[in-house]
Amino acid sequence: MEKVSKVILSNMCMVENSKGEYCFINRHKNDWPGLNLPGGHVESNETLIDSVIREMKEETGLDIKNPKLCYVKEWDWGNDTRYLGFLYYTNEFNGELTSSEEGEVMWVNYSKDKNNYHLSDGLEELIQLILNNK
Repeated sequence: MEKVSKVILSNMCMVENSKGEYCFINRHKNDWPGLNLPGGHVESNETLIDSVIREMKEETGLDIKNPKLCYVKEWDWGNDTRYLGFLYYTNEFNGELTSSEEGEVMWVNYSKDKNNYHLSDGLEELIQLILNNK
């Protein structure tokens, strides 16, 4: 008998500005608090690209363009549930940062200032996966 897993699709995007800073969200929710990359779930009948563009607009106020898929990260949530995170990078965008109910968004010089923030679990790995594959 073939076993079928439930799959949850999500995305995160690393946006870089002309100063070499990256857009981060300081999440206030209990389910992954701290400095993180903005993103969210893929909705029903939504393409992966449409989803990351929508999520970035909702969470950051930025209209991103040409997001490049850099990596697909898989987490095993148990109970036959897999969580797939599509990791993107872009330096093409319009707009100004606007925080949302998800948390405060900001430009951060990550290599210089990361020790000034509480980092979400696994953030360093996600950043390296994106930067190594952008």
